[in-house]
Amino acid sequence: MRSFLIRTNISRTQNGVLIKYRSFQSSSDAYTQLIESYARDRALQSGRVLHAHLIISGLARLTHFASKLIAFYTGCRRLFDARKLFDKIPKQISAVGSQIEKARRVFDGMVEKDLVALNAMVAGYVQHEFVKTALGLVVKMRLIGVKPNVVTWNTLIAGFSQAGDEVMVSEIVKLMRIDGVEPDVVSWTSVISGYVQNFHGDEAFRTFKEMLDHGLYPSSATISSLLPACASVAELKHGKEVHGYAMAIGVEEDIFVRSALIDMYAKCGYLYEAKTLFQKMSEKNTVTWNSMIFGYANHGYCNEAIELFNQMVTKEEKKLDHLTFTAALTACSHAGKIELGQNLFHLMQENYGIKPRLEHYACMVDLLGKANKLVEAYDLIQAMPMEPDLFVWGALLGACRHHGNIDLAEIATRQLSKLEPESAGSSLLMSSLYADAGSWRNVVRVKNMMKKRRLRKFPGCSWIETP
Repeated sequence: MRSFLIRTNISRTQNGVLIKYRSFQSSSDAYTQLIESYARDRALQSGRVLHAHLIISGLARLTHFASKLIAFYTGCRRLFDARKLFDKIPKQISAVGSQIEKARRVFDGMVEKDLVALNAMVAGYVQHEFVKTALGLVVKMRLIGVKPNVVTWNTLIAGFSQAGDEVMVSEIVKLMRIDGVEPDVVSWTSVISGYVQNFHGDEAFRTFKEMLDHGLYPSSATISSLLPACASVAELKHGKEVHGYAMAIGVEEDIFVRSALIDMYAKCGYLYEAKTLFQKMSEKNTVTWNSMIFGYANHGYCNEAIELFNQMVTKEEKKLDHLTFTAALTACSHAGKIELGQNLFHLMQENYGIKPRLEHYACMVDLLGKANKLVEAYDLIQAMPMEPDLFVWGALLGACRHHGNIDLAEIATRQLSKLEPESAGSSLLMSSLYADAGSWRNVVRVKNMMKKRRLRKFPGCSWIETP
């Protein structure tokens, strides 16, 4: 299994749909991403085509894929198909997932253990973040003659990469080569993805160049995994280089690559470039829409963000998710559109069944706070079904600082001190608020407290990039 790139031709016959496929170069992660994407976008027809290929290749019977497909059909409201698929899952491996321990007991009780069973167990362990246990099982199976293949090694590499364990990633690659298996595109992509997810952009670029030096051909998954590392002004030069490379190898029009490019340009403030790519896309997924709406909202183009949100509601309403509403609420907060923000907050729950998350509450507290509705903002915090985080309390404190509400500011500061005991930020804001009110005794008290707790203000800094 060498690549994420999947090219499928579909034609219709009298008997139904015939899938003509060439070079279905697959990986466990690649198929998982596709199924999750189709589930998120509720793309029923595309998901069925992929399901058909998984049946042809024999992968549909693996519990990992079966579970994803069940979630996909459920999300598309095809409950009959979901139940039908659930009933077909073999009992001996159906526990891989929520009943990982039971699955291991079944595995240990098998008279003849084969590679398919091993890979299912390894995937289950990695999915539940028991990567070292998965490695231990692989080592044990090698001793009794069950030799791991590239899928086994790639699953382990993906697990350790996501955990940020660079040492173990290197060890797995060494073991892989000792075992006579050379890392493929999926292996390198997993390492790159792990570095990016753990904010090690330089290592991700170094690994990408090393991959090219080995003569391997990057897939669309490789490019879309690398691009998030370029989503800052400091790394935009690298991002443009990757964009050019994606065009050169012919994957620039891939929906995941395009979405990653739009996200990169939008986060860097290059909204014209992001908008140009966005408008060229004939098919857009949830990530594509969200990236563009966030880009507008975070750079002050709030009316454009809300207009694009309305377009999404009109054209592709089924693709709205919790992040879509976070982006729209962010735009409302920046633009001071209180009534619209409150309507969206209720619409999200009542019409779309999306339960508010911490980020939604933070947006609403910020929105109400900027409008000087501080008591209403505090009441909303008190009514939250989960514990408020530092962003929620920080939004309230910032609003109190702006409007001079000392009483609520003191409450917010106490809560922030519990959440961030080593941070001086909230104490400094409180000291400034006391100073504005002429309460110098409290200013001295706060500063003495900061000295006693050894809280220090982080000095300001700036950066320049030199060639």
